[in-house]
Parts: sequence; structure tokens; C-alpha cells
Amino acid sequence: MTRISVTVDGAKYSDDVEPRMLLVQYLRERLGKTGTVVGCDTSNCGACTVHLGGRSVKSCNVLAVQADGQDVTTVEGLSQNGELHPMQKAFHECHALQCGYCTPGMIMQSIDLLNDNPKPSEAEIRDGLEGNLCRCTGYHNIVRAVQTASGQESKADALEGSAS
Repeated sequence: MTRISVTVDGAKYSDDVEPRMLLVQYLRERLGKTGTVVGCDTSNCGACTVHLGGRSVKSCNVLAVQADGQDVTTVEGLSQNGELHPMQKAFHECHALQCGYCTPGMIMQSIDLLNDNPKPSEAEIRDGLEGNLCRCTGYHNIVRAVQTASGQESKADALEGSAS
């Protein structure tokens, strides 16, 4: 066993973990952060995306011991004082989900994308989300949500576009 200390969604944790335990397993099984979902176990889908040290990572591809001493943010940790994060609001307003399985990872990756490029083009959004797969939506409303969160599209424009 290896002792790790991490801060997850603002709370500090110190636990003994098996050296081979994946970060996604630690978050879900030890901490109950079930918003971080396991979609494929191969790092192909991105449903398990979290922020580690401020950057998006696929938590099924990171060992829990690699997170030692770092800050981890999950989709559950985005809201502040009962208010959804602007990206969460945009996904809701733009109907950027169907089954919702990919949504946590898409939201986390989208936030990282906007941190790197606050006003991305549609092509840059699609490229930035390339490692996150959605099997339901066709990405149109996901792209609109990212545009809305970046201030490039109003809620009314987003709703009008999703109705067509």
C-alpha cells in the first residue's frame, strides 16, 4: 500500500491505496465521486475526464499515486454555493446531452479547452473535444454549449439553433 494525500473538490484526503489503483477507481470507490464515470476502461471515450492540477486528464489512464499532492476537480466540484458552473449551465440550456453518460467528461474537457482558448472557433471546439466520445447527440448541441459558455453565442441563439 502507498499513502497518498490529495485535495478533491476542495476537500483534503489521505488514504492508503494499492499502487496499481486507477484514479477513477479511487474517486468512485473510495470517495463516492460517481459523476466521474467509467465508459470504456481504455482511455478512448473520455467519460472519466477530471482536472488534475488544473488540466484535464482521463482518470482511467492515471494511477491514484500519480495524483499524490495534487488538486483534483470532478464534475461534482464545479458548482459553487449552489450555483452551476457556467459550462454546466450552458450544457443544460443548450440541451447538450441525451443519455448523459459522456456529459461529465465533456464538461470537464470543455472547461479545459476554454482555459486554453477562450474564444475557439467551431473547428477548434470539435478538435478540442476529439478525445471525448458521445454516442447520442452528434455533437451539434455540445459545440453550441461550448460557444455559449465562451460568450460567443447567446442562449436564445443556442435554443433557436437546437430547434432546427
